[in-house]
Amino acid sequence: MKCVFCQNWDISHNVTGYEISPKELAKLMISLQEEGCHNINFVTPEHVVPQILEAIPYAIKMGLKIPIVYNTSAYDSEESLKIMEGIVDIYMPDFKFWGRESSRKFLLAPDYPETAKKSIKEMHRQVGDLMLDERGIAKRGILLRHLVMPNFVNESKKILKWVKDEISENTFINIMPQYRPEFKARRYPEISRRPTLKEFIEVLDYAEKIGLKRIDERSKSTGKLYLNF
Repeated sequence: MKCVFCQNWDISHNVTGYEISPKELAKLMISLQEEGCHNINFVTPEHVVPQILEAIPYAIKMGLKIPIVYNTSAYDSEESLKIMEGIVDIYMPDFKFWGRESSRKFLLAPDYPETAKKSIKEMHRQVGDLMLDERGIAKRGILLRHLVMPNFVNESKKILKWVKDEISENTFINIMPQYRPEFKARRYPEISRRPTLKEFIEVLDYAEKIGLKRIDERSKSTGKLYLNF
């Protein structure tokens, strides 16, 4: 999948970083835990699932206790996700577009909606609804994110309705306002601007109307602040 509006295009489309061994990766996890991090967050990690699986046993032997987070666009193979069962504590998927045509045009992946739906169902099967500890820090479960796009409120609504009906009304969901036209986005008139406050509020109101019970409160406060300019 190659988002034409990727906000991290400078690192995702260029070769950066360096190779490390599984033991070195395990040591990095432990150092983050020692610094006080609440979890180990692997971002878009499907292509390195084998390496993660090699590193985790070393990290556990070294004393790793904090949750493992699988942070993803939801464009994952079911095989990869099943391999991670019992390893991942928290799945944090995006659900970007509902339509095949919009996915083809903006993600270069027409099969994205079907893949995302299968992936999110498998994630929820493994870990269930999000559970928090007494401090309000996530321990286990699924945290779903949806980025509100300009001119695509109807697709946002379809995604939210599917989440409520097919996953759980108790799905913890973060509805995000921070889209901005980056990378190649200005070539596409539909997404060449930020969403309006009206569009964002319409999506939030719809989520509440259909009965989604766990909308991240930060969605409401930061969204209105971010877009009210």
